[in-house]
Amino acid sequence: MAIIYHEESKSFHLYNRFISYIIEVMPNGMLKNVYYGKRIHDRSDYSYQGNDGFLMHGVCSVDGGLALQHQKQEYPAPGIGDYRESAFLIRQENGSHISRFLYSYHTIYEGKKPLENLPATYVEKKSEATGIDIILYDSLTDTDLVLTYTIYEDLPVITRSARFEQKGEQTIVLEKALSACVDFPDKEYEMVHLSGAWGRERHIKIRKLEEGTQSIDSIRGVSGAEHNPFIALKRPHTTEFTGEVYGFSFVYSGNFLAKVEVTPHEITRVILGIHPYNFAWPLKKGDSFQTPEVVMVYSEEGLNGMSRVFHELYATRLARGTWRDKERPILINNWEATYFNFNEEKILSIAQKAKSVGIELFVLDDGWYGERNIDDRSLGDWYPNPEKLPHGVSGLSEKIEAMGLKFGIWIEPEMVNKNSDLYRAHPDWLISTPERYESMCRTQHILDYSRKEVVDYIFGLLDKLISESKISYVKWDMNRYMSEAYSRTAKANMQGTVMHRHILGVYNLYERLIQKHPDILFESCASGGARFDPGMLYYAPQTWCSDDTDAAERLKIQYGTSLVYPVRSMGAHVSAVPNHQVNRMTSIDMRASVAFFGAFGYELDLNTLSEEELNRVKEQIEFYKKNRRLFQFGTFTRILSPFEGNTTCWMVSNEDATQVIAAYYQVLNVANGPWLKVKLAGLKPDTLYQVSYEDKQYVMYGSEIMQIGIPVDRKEFTKKGDFTSILFILQAKKGEA
Repeated sequence: MAIIYHEESKSFHLYNRFISYIIEVMPNGMLKNVYYGKRIHDRSDYSYQGNDGFLMHGVCSVDGGLALQHQKQEYPAPGIGDYRESAFLIRQENGSHISRFLYSYHTIYEGKKPLENLPATYVEKKSEATGIDIILYDSLTDTDLVLTYTIYEDLPVITRSARFEQKGEQTIVLEKALSACVDFPDKEYEMVHLSGAWGRERHIKIRKLEEGTQSIDSIRGVSGAEHNPFIALKRPHTTEFTGEVYGFSFVYSGNFLAKVEVTPHEITRVILGIHPYNFAWPLKKGDSFQTPEVVMVYSEEGLNGMSRVFHELYATRLARGTWRDKERPILINNWEATYFNFNEEKILSIAQKAKSVGIELFVLDDGWYGERNIDDRSLGDWYPNPEKLPHGVSGLSEKIEAMGLKFGIWIEPEMVNKNSDLYRAHPDWLISTPERYESMCRTQHILDYSRKEVVDYIFGLLDKLISESKISYVKWDMNRYMSEAYSRTAKANMQGTVMHRHILGVYNLYERLIQKHPDILFESCASGGARFDPGMLYYAPQTWCSDDTDAAERLKIQYGTSLVYPVRSMGAHVSAVPNHQVNRMTSIDMRASVAFFGAFGYELDLNTLSEEELNRVKEQIEFYKKNRRLFQFGTFTRILSPFEGNTTCWMVSNEDATQVIAAYYQVLNVANGPWLKVKLAGLKPDTLYQVSYEDKQYVMYGSEIMQIGIPVDRKEFTKKGDFTSILFILQAKKGEA
């Protein structure tokens, strides 16, 4: 077992060969975080770490001198002397917010328990992980607090969550219920997070910690494009390849808070969970509330080391189902080719051309249903438009399958237009506040998924659509944030539950469709990448990375996304030029060389391409099919960051680094530039590699490639102009150079 409890010192040691996490029951019965980091030797007593002996002037103390504001606490309570951010807040019937949860007992067990109605990482064999539930008890309210931890056997990963169980007669109200807190003994870190907006999601931001608070959050009802539910603390000297980093990822798709607080005594508190904004969850006797999961990753091998762990865990123990381990098909989506202006004949012509170049899946995007010729109508009316599709989705899907392609379809099931049959029949199904203005975004509103009857109705429509057609793929979009968060049927004291219950409704609809149709590949989307979070990956193993398909912009988007998310989870397509988002012209080779590092596809009208471009598309598809396993399941390594200069470099390698594909990108051309040597990483130093790119061939040792670099003729490279790339193919070989 990877968790040891020392009875005499009342301490817990969670450990594997990579990491240690140590908790201690303090003399007052509350929990203290003793240590989190690289594996240390186990010992029976860590009390020598003790209190750090700060001057106590002006400090509240409890239980004979214990000053909570100077303690590294495990799940800190509010209002009893610790003035930092608390992990929870409970309002009792008398109006008090003071709680006192003390250690009661614990249970250590093999394996990992699922979280009820929530996405979470999992194990396939009990031996993969060890779990512990530490039960704390507040005697005044008769409430249990269960802190759950899991440590994976072969990964530097600990997961955490909390559950409140009300056993007493009084009704309490959770006004804050975060999932995890870690206190670090110093502040010598930089905070890393992923921020942006539509069209430039998940850009890497780094800031030095100082006294005070630094935080990211979302109160938009979803995780959002503005801030991803992830932060990391890294040492100032940490790079992509060396140094300590702690990653924290929140497995949830709704409102969140990730906060880092540094005290004047340089203790650093990291705290994550559901944002307390508009959150109030009543618990009467017999009720419980489960918080979502936080995944914590430690690496002493830099940011790439952290990312490799997240990639492995999320690709194999968060994503599930038929498509978890299957190669993803090469698709074409008609959106940028046609927008709303299509009919069956036009769709079939695009599909026929797609088949001729080797594409495997055709995806019909928005505009196929109701009276959807413009975006102000028909959301919610999930039945085909007979003028566009005289034989329905069923007939179209059969014709496309007869061509030898698979068929996929776009939906946006969480939304409704007021100009729709659904709204006219059920105007009270909107999330909106009575007698208040109902804000529109993109001319649409959000259905109230906190209501079971709404989810049931949408499930019925989508189940019918899928069951009657040959659908292999569903692109699930979500194109606006939440406002006027109010449910028309919830009582006043339950309105603080609506935003979370809505997300639970989204999860419920996903789960029901997956269980009924397990062979469908779901891809999540939210105005591009506005809901690219771990909660979604539990249901949809890939996510549309961004509506911005420009190759130069995608360098930053995909580089940042890769901090946490595996390559095969990133929808990445070759689109038309001038690019529809930034009006930039890039070569079809540059566009493909970026999109290869993702779930690859096309988003254009192939019938408009020249014969030369079509031949390049065929070559790209042949190349990707030949190397698809490596691109989608290989180890991804970042080399040069687009956030630090004009160039980007990354690579994928197989398990033993005998096969490698690396890409080098230059955004703007360089006049009379320096020698160009492209250095890679993670190769076998004493292995000979056949290195191929364009018309060049070299035989080099891994050590040469990593220390000196692959030579590139700067003169020839300059002739390519702006927005250019090189793909390097490396194959280990036997013999001497």
